[in-house]
Amino acid sequence: MNKIFQQALKSAFTIAMILSFTTVSAQSSGRVKVFMQPDSYIGSKTQYGNNPEAGHYAQADDAKIYYEVYGEGNPIVILHGGGVGSTYEMGQFIDSLSKTNKVIAISTRGHGKSEIGTKPVSVEQRANDVYSVIQDCVPGQKVKAIGFSDGGYSAYFLAYLHPEVVDRIVTIGAGEALPHTRKFIKSKIEDMAALDPDFMKLQMKICPQPDKKQAYWDNFYEFYNTVTVSKEILNSIECPVLVMAGELDPNAPLATVIAAYYMLPHSQLAIIPNAGHGAFIDNFQAVWDCVVPFLAE
Repeated sequence: MNKIFQQALKSAFTIAMILSFTTVSAQSSGRVKVFMQPDSYIGSKTQYGNNPEAGHYAQADDAKIYYEVYGEGNPIVILHGGGVGSTYEMGQFIDSLSKTNKVIAISTRGHGKSEIGTKPVSVEQRANDVYSVIQDCVPGQKVKAIGFSDGGYSAYFLAYLHPEVVDRIVTIGAGEALPHTRKFIKSKIEDMAALDPDFMKLQMKICPQPDKKQAYWDNFYEFYNTVTVSKEILNSIECPVLVMAGELDPNAPLATVIAAYYMLPHSQLAIIPNAGHGAFIDNFQAVWDCVVPFLAE
């Protein structure tokens, strides 16, 4: 890796996931969309994350976690990114997988229609929220899981803390994470609203506790600077894991992704050329072609 590219990665690493997408699509207010949705993104017609016909709630400790269910068959859990991540960003996966599987699309606490609760943000908390949804939706069954960014870290911890419910996982843009290496820029709701008014207007509208949203976001600063997904945790995951990332991902640099790949006992690696953090948005077909055979094994 040349020095110029290394420096570019180092500089980009300080940018939060909320700034991953850089072009705004003109969409009418009121429709679910990806934050700063690229014009090239092929969005789903289904309003994932805001579809009452498919919506359910599971009680997880101190918060109600919202999830939607699509299709029939073997259960697959879908976990979106953090910050301004949303269920809708995973729409192409849900569209494709729900044709032959039961897809359980979870809105992370503090995102979409899920409550915030009263406790500090942690990866363990998020994994336990996913576990509660699994017990509510498909008790006694094992699931496969696909997690993007923060959702990938939740998937790692789900397999670490609750191995009995996990068959295999796919993580996208989630490598090894050590304290003070994954920087997060403090952000205000009004700043995000200025970047994408349609997105923030709808997300605040469907949020069950909008008055607590800013305080929840403030907690991300401490969370991202202390989160640990280390060798001890990754070495303990026994299920098969497909570790994926975009070649140009600034938030999960290749070194951290490859490190996670080597630390996991039963892992496969897929790097999507010329793709960034949202590799599945940049090149869904390439990601899909890697995911399908892995899930079918």
